[in-house]
Amino acid sequence: MDTDSLGPLLLDLTGGDDETAELAAKKLAAQGEAALPALRDLLSDPQEDSRWWALRALAESPAEGATAALRQALDDPSPAVRQAALLGLRLRPQAESIPALARRLEDEDSLCAAMAADALASLGGEAVEPLIEVLGNGSFPAQVQAARALAEIGDPRAIPALFAASEQGSSLLEYWVSIGFEKMGVGTVFFEP
Repeated sequence: MDTDSLGPLLLDLTGGDDETAELAAKKLAAQGEAALPALRDLLSDPQEDSRWWALRALAESPAEGATAALRQALDDPSPAVRQAALLGLRLRPQAESIPALARRLEDEDSLCAAMAADALASLGGEAVEPLIEVLGNGSFPAQVQAARALAEIGDPRAIPALFAASEQGSSLLEYWVSIGFEKMGVGTVFFEP
């Protein structure tokens, strides 16, 4: 399919009808590299909905540059667009995305921060060190998301950092630390000072 023949699919993608847009997203994703330039162009569209649907197609695209385009959208001003990019990156786990995902743990939109944690957890052991860094030095909401992701990963390298986080006196951090320790089979004993 040549670039000119993508026009009707792009119109369907951005036309405002969700059912039609979903079909168009799947067809555009199936075009792989041929659709990549047009989908990347849509990431600059002033319409939030157009950017969102472009990311929906990129999330399923086998095109090599699709993941880079998803990462680019993490800086979009719209939380909904960032959420679409984060979901796409969770479905396409690649180590190259870790730094960008770790920065999104500080997102002002709490759903974006949670989705970044989910995407990092999907990367498993590769994301442990950056998550430990956020757990030790991030804002409190980012620390909670990092602890949640580390608990899900269950990597023993996180034990010292999780234990230190549990001593901050936060019930949220204590909860995720206990979940992580349980997953790792680590017993904990808490002493009252």
